[in-house]
Amino acid sequence: MTPLKAGRRGRRKARPGLDDRQLATTWQAASLLLDYPDEHQPLDLVEDLVADLPAEVADPLTRFLAHRRRTPLRALQEDYVETFDTRRRCTLFLTYFLHGDTRKRGMALLRFKQAYLAADLELDDRELPDHLAVVLEFAATADLQVGRQLLLDHRAGLELLRLSLSDLGSPYADIVVAICVGLPAVSGDDLEMVRRLAAEGPPEEEVGMTPYGAPGFDAALTDPAFGRAGPVDLGLPTLGPTVSTSTSSRRGA
Repeated sequence: MTPLKAGRRGRRKARPGLDDRQLATTWQAASLLLDYPDEHQPLDLVEDLVADLPAEVADPLTRFLAHRRRTPLRALQEDYVETFDTRRRCTLFLTYFLHGDTRKRGMALLRFKQAYLAADLELDDRELPDHLAVVLEFAATADLQVGRQLLLDHRAGLELLRLSLSDLGSPYADIVVAICVGLPAVSGDDLEMVRRLAAEGPPEEEVGMTPYGAPGFDAALTDPAFGRAGPVDLGLPTLGPTVSTSTSSRRGA
């Protein structure tokens, strides 16, 4: 795997940033390109978005767009499934990197859902709220700062995704590179976490616990913050009309 450079523990290194408009545009374009490839993907719209962006994000997104246009749709779909649905280190579900299919992941997913509900947005019940494309859509169109914080909270997983895609030689690495331009470079505790995840992978499912994705996840059984005991039904809905529900890759880990 690509070597990781050490940074001072606990310190986030600043990098030249994009302004809020450029950041939202970048993340909107990336969200659309990370959706399952089909004939309805708005490639012309994405090209228009990318045309107004600085080279540091426009170049990798343009490379991916060129790949997307020249590759037959069936091959794109097979590659998407092979890349994101069969490799644990290439999942698009951000909480999976830190928590796997464990009770802690259910709690982390609730935080995403609560962030969306606070912005008066709901997800289709086939969607999971931590899918990278959904988080980027939320950040770009609803609340940039809250969306950015959700990405920062899972910065180590996002970096592992970037490294894993790069090691595979996947064209999708360019999309994640563009996403990361708007985030601090990885250092400190996040860097240590990336190293651990690279060596060990996400946590395995805990014995005796219902993995998230089954009806009525058993998270927060005794936590008064959720108002009641017993299974918690996480019905999770599409962010507005622009978020597609066509991709099977968003419908569960």
